[in-house]
Amino acid sequence: MYTSFFGLAEKPFAITPDPRYLYLSERHAEALAHLLYGIDDAGGFVQLTGEVGTGKTTMVRSFLAQLPAHADVALILNPRITPEEFLLAICDELHVAIPEGLRQSVKAVVDLLNQFLLDAHARGRRVVVIVDEAQQLSADVLEQVRLLTNLETATQKLLQIILVGQPELREVLARNDLRQLAQRITGRYHLDPLSRAESGAYVRHRLKVAGASGEIFSAGALAELHRLAGGVPRLVNVIADRALLGAYTREESRVSPALVRHAAAEVHGRRFTAPWLPWAIGTAAAAGVALLGLSLYAAVARQRGAPPPVAAQPAAAPPAAVASELPRAPTVAEFLAAHAVDTGTDPAFSRLFALWSAPFDAHGSRPCDQASAHGLECLAQKGSFAQLRLLNRPAILSLAAADGTEQQVVVSALDDRSAQIEAGGATLKADLLDLQRFWYGDFLVLWRPPLPMARLLKPGMRGAEVRWLRQGLASVRGEALAGTSDVYDQELVRLVEDFQRTHRLTVDGIAGEQTQVLLDGLVGAPGAPTLRASGG
Repeated sequence: MYTSFFGLAEKPFAITPDPRYLYLSERHAEALAHLLYGIDDAGGFVQLTGEVGTGKTTMVRSFLAQLPAHADVALILNPRITPEEFLLAICDELHVAIPEGLRQSVKAVVDLLNQFLLDAHARGRRVVVIVDEAQQLSADVLEQVRLLTNLETATQKLLQIILVGQPELREVLARNDLRQLAQRITGRYHLDPLSRAESGAYVRHRLKVAGASGEIFSAGALAELHRLAGGVPRLVNVIADRALLGAYTREESRVSPALVRHAAAEVHGRRFTAPWLPWAIGTAAAAGVALLGLSLYAAVARQRGAPPPVAAQPAAAPPAAVASELPRAPTVAEFLAAHAVDTGTDPAFSRLFALWSAPFDAHGSRPCDQASAHGLECLAQKGSFAQLRLLNRPAILSLAAADGTEQQVVVSALDDRSAQIEAGGATLKADLLDLQRFWYGDFLVLWRPPLPMARLLKPGMRGAEVRWLRQGLASVRGEALAGTSDVYDQELVRLVEDFQRTHRLTVDGIAGEQTQVLLDGLVGAPGAPTLRASGG
């Protein structure tokens, strides 16, 4: 409703857990870093808690979007289940086949799960189980969770288990009968509400992701939003959404503190006054009393011939201490500031074309038209680092600098923890968490189709490009090609769906650009640049 009025592409304050909108406070960043970097640790438990609305589920979604390629995850969203149902839910999530006749036997299910974990370990894969709303787990299920950590090799636990819940989870795990489980917890992270500065940054972040090009909330409105939401992201979202709607109905292009208070009143069901009003009333009363006292004192002093009182002078402020800065490693912000003149569209395309050994003319036609002339195609999308790893092609990232300006860099290397970004002939090995503060998911890759390809390959089509699709899928599966049919039939639909499901793409049986690019990368197109491990 109000999105076009404010120049937004979508509603910025939806309460659904979209990883694109994740704002990393210092505590969020620390917790997410430990979740990501802890996948390869020796296993055990991680406990993540926070009040309702502090961003636990959104952070889990972001964690899932950034999983390294060698990790498999079982996500349990319904904790009100029996121990037997809990085990079966894990097996279903990990695609562990349990014969119908064995599903009632806990021992049989655990044996099959253990064999799966041993096979995964042998293939260098890590398995993670995430339980959301874990404070609702029964004692019997928690005991089963503990027993799962007994599945191990001689040197390593086979499971990493992450328990996510409200603060009550800490009380549950502190119970005496669960002390064996509590002793196996290797990391505890609690998400506090956002500070005032973080609340403002959070609002600006979400507006930027939604397409905002300028400030929509005044500084006073942001302060009120933090005060009335208590720094809880979910409440910030609800109040901010109502405030935008209120500004739209009044045709005001900027949200004021009064609009935020009115929105908060609708959300909480009671009125809110400006924070300065009680202070102003109290100050006025105190000033009146002081003035009355001063007048009485002056009158008495005149009668006695004493000099009138002199107002006290404020004490001089002590000189500010000069803080000395310690040397530290370059950050993404410093890199962008140092190379601001080299982070435009043309320098980025020039570098990306160079990685494909293709010339680029900054004064020529549109970059993607030039790409087509060299047999290349552009794929512009909004996604995550996990998707970039899957595509395995150098990419242009659109970043938002600290001053709000848009800058483009080329990512030429990527691993589970860092990315090598390039601009102006310089490179930086950037920590992914640092880089994510500036990246809102927009990227562009180039790829070289082996044939003139349609944007969408779908059922009913036929031709050489369909044959290429069938051959590529067979190659990825390590299967001998059965026939050379060039018809997009139901068998090919099933193969495409399996491919999409395996690589976490949208499962629709239609080979769109992303499916084609990913398949091309996995088949191993000769001469194509890849996202080698950063620093490698």
